Amino acid sequence: MQTRSRYLLALGALLLGLSGLMTQVSFAQRPGSGQNSQPTAVLFENVRIFDGVSDHLSALSNVMVIDNKIQAIDTRSLPMPADIGVTRISGEGRVLMPGLIDAHTHLFMETTTQEDLIAATTAPEQLFQRAQENAAAMLMRGFTSARDMAGPVFLLKQAVDSGTLVGPRIWPSGAMISQTSGHGDFRELSDLPRTPTSELSLAEQFGVGAIADGVPEVLRRTREQLMQGASQIKLAAGGGVSSAFDPIDVAQYTEDELRAAVEAAEDWNTYVAVHAYTPRAIQKAIRAGVKCIEHGQLMDEETARIIAENDVWLSMQPFLDDEDANPKPDAEGRAKQLLVAEGTDRAYNLAKQYNIKTAWGTDNLFNPQGSARQGAKLAKMVRWYSPAEVLRMATSTNASLLKLSGQRNPYPDKLGVVEEGALADLLLVNGNPLENIRLIEDPETNFLVIMKDGVIYKNRLG
Repeated sequence: MQTRSRYLLALGALLLGLSGLMTQVSFAQRPGSGQNSQPTAVLFENVRIFDGVSDHLSALSNVMVIDNKIQAIDTRSLPMPADIGVTRISGEGRVLMPGLIDAHTHLFMETTTQEDLIAATTAPEQLFQRAQENAAAMLMRGFTSARDMAGPVFLLKQAVDSGTLVGPRIWPSGAMISQTSGHGDFRELSDLPRTPTSELSLAEQFGVGAIADGVPEVLRRTREQLMQGASQIKLAAGGGVSSAFDPIDVAQYTEDELRAAVEAAEDWNTYVAVHAYTPRAIQKAIRAGVKCIEHGQLMDEETARIIAENDVWLSMQPFLDDEDANPKPDAEGRAKQLLVAEGTDRAYNLAKQYNIKTAWGTDNLFNPQGSARQGAKLAKMVRWYSPAEVLRMATSTNASLLKLSGQRNPYPDKLGVVEEGALADLLLVNGNPLENIRLIEDPETNFLVIMKDGVIYKNRLG
């Protein structure tokens, strides 16, 4: 338990250094971000397109990007825009596809181990540098959008959007809201009991978790995340693998408490997603109006039917007992992890059987090696789906989930597709990922061009 407290102290020091670090890093501005910026144009010539929707590639085509959107797509030659310099990229029959989308990330907790956090209390800037590098590396793996499902990423998102830092588009949830003893309660037993005059725990102070018991507290914590810029709200509705005090079988929050968060989010024209594995936790959340279930590996057939009947999203991750499992050195955590891994096959098969709207994400935690295997974690989805279905899930399907944020969607234009009028988040692949999905496991070699918002961040053909 002493190690857990030191970890939270380190996290506090880490987060306190964020504002200072942001001022030390600069990166090229995206088109339109500067007062005197000029329009830009990029022409992809002779490419075959995976549009994010179809099962097949297009005929050889030309794609014109003006500023940050796709202006024209045609099998014929496209006219050059007047008074704009055009960057021409010869595809030579390679595949142009949408940028990839990870629907469950933790940008601040992915690439730093708990041991590193404990050891770095005197040098928080090193950990912020690592978080910044994580965001940049994610983009260079071809992931142009990320839904962050708990953590202090509001300032990171602002820096990326402004061009100060480089990284994917970020849909932030802010702190995960949790009941006392829930999946987001990071306190020690020595911190109990909580009284009206108790100080907030470090995890609460720095936006990792937010403890809320009863309807008024749930409303307050939900509104606080929305005030800070959350695009969706995340609650813990059941037990978890990485938390110390909540068994994985438990359900958390009453329906009234869950409904309070749902109503507060709906008042802001967005939605609530919940961490939940078990039938009881999932069904209770759905009755309260929750629109997205994160995980769900322990659901049964009745629960799958209820998810489908209520048109609820299932945001799953291919958790298996393999090289990509998050490290769990303690016996209790490892036992919970194995239980979830055993349920993954069944859950995906049920999702297919009941035609559930299924999103894909990684949920990588405290695992730098796992973060680097983001593409490999997507490729392993062919265990349950065809390559076209996998790529569709990580592009247009995940983009549909992002739209659920409604007016809180920070990037409301069309994403996840290659079509006229869509945002220009594009990858040029050296090969056909519909035939060889494993191409996405090695983005350094196989993603020749990476574009986000009309900006070329990588061009090995230039």
